[in-house]
Amino acid sequence: MDSRPARPARTARTVALAALLLAVGTGCGGQDGAPTAEVAQRSPARDRIGTLSVHTAQGPRACTASVVRSPRRNLLVTAAHCVQSRRTGLLNGLVFTPGYRNGSAPYGTWPVQAITVDPRWAAGDDPEYDVAFVTVGPVDGRQVEDAVGGNPIGTGQGFGLSVSVTGYPNESDEPITCAARTRSQSATQERFDCGGYTDGTSGSPWVAGDGAVVGVIGGFQEGGSTPGTSYSITFDQRVADLYRRATA
Repeated sequence: MDSRPARPARTARTVALAALLLAVGTGCGGQDGAPTAEVAQRSPARDRIGTLSVHTAQGPRACTASVVRSPRRNLLVTAAHCVQSRRTGLLNGLVFTPGYRNGSAPYGTWPVQAITVDPRWAAGDDPEYDVAFVTVGPVDGRQVEDAVGGNPIGTGQGFGLSVSVTGYPNESDEPITCAARTRSQSATQERFDCGGYTDGTSGSPWVAGDGAVVGVIGGFQEGGSTPGTSYSITFDQRVADLYRRATA
């Protein structure tokens, strides 16, 4: 798996940034009778989820990410297309703001230091490997997991799971959330149906009842082409191997 340091922050070139932000939009298709996401009320668990933005908490938004448990207490999970693509390369100057709401950063803003993606994603944006682990640096000597806690990564749990999915649409300064049940899209991809997941919600964690992250919006159609159906690669051995590489 590729584990590479993020390039030093530099002024984002408008065209490249716009291209990536178009790519990171997720979607969801409309399923009759499917629920619609609502504004997520604050809670300690939801404050582990935050925005990936450029340079500052109020900078251009890229995606959503969340803190996961790791030995060094400094790891996030998101979709690979949120942070790197063959078309635009690595997105520079990313920062993570957990619990972001209405322009405020209640736990601070954490600089991205390294990104770990599968080489099959790096070589060709293979949607079967659209997941990334992101290492963030400390703030005032404190790691991000010490500030907000983290969720375990859950692999090999199959389909039909009840999950809650919380993320940040680019047009909103508050996160949205929805409870739904996962379904099989293919042997290696899964989906959930709930309206409201527009650009910016790629990378949103799928949190099962035991607190484990079992998916992130991404994969097929880079997460979906309409706001009512979202996708994730199945969290199986591919993700377990990538996590081990990110934490080695």
